[in-house]
Amino acid sequence: MLKTLLAQVKQYKKVSVLTPIFTALEVFMEVLLPFITASIIDKGIEKGDIHAIYLYGGIMLGIAFLSLCFGILAGKYAAAASAGFACNLREGMYENIQRFSFSNIDKFSTAGLVTRMTTDVTNIQNAYQMLLRIAVRAPLMMTCSLIMCLATNVKLSMIFLVAIVFLGIVLFSIIGMVTKIFDRVFRKYDDLNASVQENVSAIRVVKAFVREDHENEKFRSAAENLYKLFVKAESILAFNNPTMMLVIYSCMIGLSWFGAHVVVAGELQTGQLVSMFTYVMSVLMSLMMLSMIFVMLTMSLASGRRIAEVLNEQPDITDPDSPVTEIPDGSVDFDNVSFSYKTGSGDETLHNIDMHIRSGETIGIIGGTGCGKSSLVSLISRLYDVTSGCVRVGGRDVREYDLESLRNTVAVVLQKNVLFSGTILENLRWGNENATEEECIEACRNACADEFIQQMPDKYNTRIEQGGSNVSGGQKQRLCIARALLKKPKILILDDSTSAVDTATDANIRDAFANRIPDTTKFIIAQRISSVQHADRILVLENGRISGFDTHDRLLETNEIYREIYDTQVKGGGDFDEAAPVGKEAHK
Repeated sequence: MLKTLLAQVKQYKKVSVLTPIFTALEVFMEVLLPFITASIIDKGIEKGDIHAIYLYGGIMLGIAFLSLCFGILAGKYAAAASAGFACNLREGMYENIQRFSFSNIDKFSTAGLVTRMTTDVTNIQNAYQMLLRIAVRAPLMMTCSLIMCLATNVKLSMIFLVAIVFLGIVLFSIIGMVTKIFDRVFRKYDDLNASVQENVSAIRVVKAFVREDHENEKFRSAAENLYKLFVKAESILAFNNPTMMLVIYSCMIGLSWFGAHVVVAGELQTGQLVSMFTYVMSVLMSLMMLSMIFVMLTMSLASGRRIAEVLNEQPDITDPDSPVTEIPDGSVDFDNVSFSYKTGSGDETLHNIDMHIRSGETIGIIGGTGCGKSSLVSLISRLYDVTSGCVRVGGRDVREYDLESLRNTVAVVLQKNVLFSGTILENLRWGNENATEEECIEACRNACADEFIQQMPDKYNTRIEQGGSNVSGGQKQRLCIARALLKKPKILILDDSTSAVDTATDANIRDAFANRIPDTTKFIIAQRISSVQHADRILVLENGRISGFDTHDRLLETNEIYREIYDTQVKGGGDFDEAAPVGKEAHK
């Protein structure tokens, strides 16, 4: 884990090294100050030597100034190193997530990834800054102060040596108890973030079903679980400060009592006793800082493990050693393909799919919910890899292609249409960032989107709100189709992407495909017979197996499942925007 995290320090190694150096110099200067103070008292004030007071006073000011400068530099470099380290961690996770296949993404919840890139990284940033400064300052200050105390008077030093042992035992016991609690805290953060994210993204559904009270209760439950864990941890940590104060005041009383006898006996000068008070406070405060470091490290270790999981996650799908970048055509072959989302589980989503599609064909895909339609087309652009068998595009196994080249050749309009904040043109240019406005307009005409865009106040410069909340479902689908067309793909996949448009618009989109992109291989997944019946061939899936693969007319004759779907939709009342037959017509 540490190796993974520290690898992200990168360009901030120099400032990470300079921080402890300047911190050490700051400590050395501070350690000298009580020694100079003792000299002022013993050699200046008690002897009435004004020149000694000026001399040692000037030295003290010089040392204090140097300590200030070193402290400022240490703080500056620590801030730069920790903030830079956190930035690299976020970028490293984000870049790795972009390389994830769908199977990798399935391992992490969205809320969990958000927590790792925010709360967890902030914890690591704070811990790293403490390690660079306080983790250097506290042990160094404690060691130097102990040496100065022992050099001043060994007998009196024994007082706080006993106190250090006692305080160390108590503090480390406290840390041991809170470690397990903080491990649970960050798992609860995921639940809290998930509740917020789900509620905000589905706020319209929440309000439509009047479920505000239910959502409030769910959030309150997650928040209270987090609250209880923090209270439990903080209740244990609350013993930290009283224990510290007890030890400090005990040491002060003991040092005052025994120190007075030593001064009266002439074994120690007054200034030296004063300096020992300062050194004792430095030692005990260093212990206090060390205890806080361990608490912070305890929290950050849990965060560090979660971050390392994302950074170490290896993409399941990668480019081959010598990838092919040229894809000759849009032909697609499934050679005895089987697929499972969990390899080795024995629970296959697709079973022995064997079919061959010529470039330029239009293939309709129909079947019941969960039969594997989306899984099938996901294998073409290699969003997942087959469990067995082979998927070939342009005559080659998709695993031989460069991923970027393959996915630029295959345009996919998914079931869940996603638009991003920005203008319509900016969203369209996700398909081709160099597309001209004329090309964008042409793509929208083919997708039957131009008609509603022209009615908008700013037309193609109209701003799309987050998630496309200011356009309807059908408009969103057509914009996503236009975006896919701008890629000028050799293979176009529409995964139930016209479900929210009326049948007339659906027919116009299909006509545009047939006339404008005849050489593009088209896969149309649909629930409506009318969307696929004019395809060159139609694939009927049942429980992940091919039930039928033929033309519309032949399937009506030979495939019972297809005929049943057809009868239900067409004879049973038609599509959602077609009136059902009534009266005598209904009985024909």
